[in-house]
Amino acid sequence: MVSTNTKCGVTLGLVSALGLGSAHAAQSAPANLEEMWKIIQQQQKEIEALKGKAQENEALKEEVKSLKAAQETQTKSAPPAVADAGGKGAPAKTAVERKTDILATEVEKLKTQLFIPESREYKSQYGLGPAASQVYRVNRGLSIGGYGEAMYTNYTANKGSNKDSADLLRAVIYAGYKFNDWIILNNEIEFEHATTGEGSEEKGEVSVEFSQLDFLLHKNANIRAGLMLMPMGFINEMHEPTTFHGNIRPDVERYIIPSTWREVGAGLFGEVVPDLQYRMYAVNGLNAEEFSNQGIREGRQGGSKAAAENFAFTGRLDYTPSFAPGLLVGASTFLGNAAQDNFVKANGKKADVFTQLYEGHVQWHYRGLEVRALGAWGHIGDAGLVSRQNTSAARDKDPTADDVIVGKENYGWYTEAAYDIMPLLWKESTQYLAPFLRYERYDTIAQAPDGFDDDRSWDRRIYQGGLTYKPIPNISIKADYRNISAASGQRPHEFNLGVGFIY
Repeated sequence: MVSTNTKCGVTLGLVSALGLGSAHAAQSAPANLEEMWKIIQQQQKEIEALKGKAQENEALKEEVKSLKAAQETQTKSAPPAVADAGGKGAPAKTAVERKTDILATEVEKLKTQLFIPESREYKSQYGLGPAASQVYRVNRGLSIGGYGEAMYTNYTANKGSNKDSADLLRAVIYAGYKFNDWIILNNEIEFEHATTGEGSEEKGEVSVEFSQLDFLLHKNANIRAGLMLMPMGFINEMHEPTTFHGNIRPDVERYIIPSTWREVGAGLFGEVVPDLQYRMYAVNGLNAEEFSNQGIREGRQGGSKAAAENFAFTGRLDYTPSFAPGLLVGASTFLGNAAQDNFVKANGKKADVFTQLYEGHVQWHYRGLEVRALGAWGHIGDAGLVSRQNTSAARDKDPTADDVIVGKENYGWYTEAAYDIMPLLWKESTQYLAPFLRYERYDTIAQAPDGFDDDRSWDRRIYQGGLTYKPIPNISIKADYRNISAASGQRPHEFNLGVGFIY
């Protein structure tokens, strides 16, 4: 039986360690001294096991050295080799040589297991996609992952000048580094459309999607800093192709919530109470000089020499109740000025161009059923001033350019349902086969500024259906059809066929 003094001493030691901020975010406080002592005993066992592995590794190294020395001595004193039956003169391995090879292989195996696990667990962590979350689960050092997706598009109606296309949409590398138990670097490097090229081959680009440092201090409050994904909607943070249906990300999460959206800043993340997680950051603001008829999408600065005269706040809450497994309910917002000192009112005062975006979402997975719904609404201050100035800038480049109309309000929503029918077709199969349906409704100019007519070509509805097949969880093969209609003008209808993967 351990004395009370001993337990109290251990308790004080743990409290001091937590005060230094080195506790892991997922660690929970013990309920009493007995539970704390059990945790200490378990950790001691793990430490002893690691020590044993290290000692075993060193012992094997020493044995290999001694065997190699014995082998060299034996080789010097051994008689000349006798030719084998084929007359090639290759000597048979001695027992010492065979044992040396076996031990050397075991040493390399032990060394490899310290860095490369035999199997990977793919699940989302801290708001990131399954592949992007790998770095949080390595013991120490470098972690490599990634994803990619390719697609063929055939325009079936209202084709106009559009050409059918085949495209490697993106190939992405995750490179993370775990410095210790509480400091982690995570990076996403994206190559779009297969090449940046030159001249007529200049089609794609290479971008840093995010590059952030996480300081895992406590389950309730951790620090994140760097180039970060805005925590809005389903797709912006978790955009790996195996995590959503259809080959093209939902338009509502491309134009109203302009994925992939990342900015430079810092903030906190963690859980308020069990089952209730949050993320909140202060970041550089958008650049309203790039706002257009399609909304705020081109106002993203992406950490590329970003103007930072104005800052913004973004935050998110997600509730995953333990009493309803598979249910997620959440909301997020982005608030901040976007003028960046580039807009002046008629009275000579600088405009703020205060930009607001609010979003709510719900997701439910029950057995083979998957349901998603998301809605977003935005408001842009000084929209008339921005429209006039951006129109003038466009006509300086091209006198025939149309008006640039920045909506005072914008909105979008969609609902989606899918069902995994593979268990109905093949009960023992671990594969996945799900038909899905999605309906989208959005308008980037829900209210035009005074003095401008509405551009109703951005008032759209999309009916989409398709099929997602996963032979293994890391690979998705998708087919979908999108029927797109607008309040003004005709939009092409699309058949898309694609493949995506994560690793």
